[in-house]
Amino acid sequence: MPTVYLSPSTQENEYVTGGNEEYYMNLIVDAMVPYLKVNAIDFTRNNPGDSIDEIIDQTRERIYELYMALYSGYSSEGSEPPLQGLNVYHYAYTPVGGERAAYYTAENLKEIYPDPNLVTIIPADTREIRDTNAPAVIVELGYRGNPEDEVWMKQNINTIAKSLVQSITQYLNQPFVDIDNPLSQ
Repeated sequence: MPTVYLSPSTQENEYVTGGNEEYYMNLIVDAMVPYLKVNAIDFTRNNPGDSIDEIIDQTRERIYELYMALYSGYSSEGSEPPLQGLNVYHYAYTPVGGERAAYYTAENLKEIYPDPNLVTIIPADTREIRDTNAPAVIVELGYRGNPEDEVWMKQNINTIAKSLVQSITQYLNQPFVDIDNPLSQ
């Protein structure tokens, strides 16, 4: 059974529309769980109190096929216009796994985000995607500080969760089973 590590944000960055990043990223991972189970994908997820060092150490305790972190970007209040869109990061120097996972993730998010032109893949070199013991992607699901992005994310938690699991199944080269239609593939 393939195994992925899910890392919703542990940062309590406030949203201008109420709530915070940690809360909503965990809601999305909660919504991913039934899709992961029906698709026979085992997973580990971080704890909200974990530091980035603890999360990276946890990825080394077991073999994972993919590491997926969920965040929101930051658009400073008063930015005109506010930053908008979704970003999918992968490690710039090992394109085989992370880049492929980023591609599937971005393509699926383009199907559900109001402006697909604002879904971007970005090669990066951050500790989180470089030092985890699996191909890794960081997915920024809109910008906090941008009310449109925050509202879109809050109103589409289940749709986002389904899209992310579809991306994981594509990355793992397995058919996607929809919890609403278990016979789908």
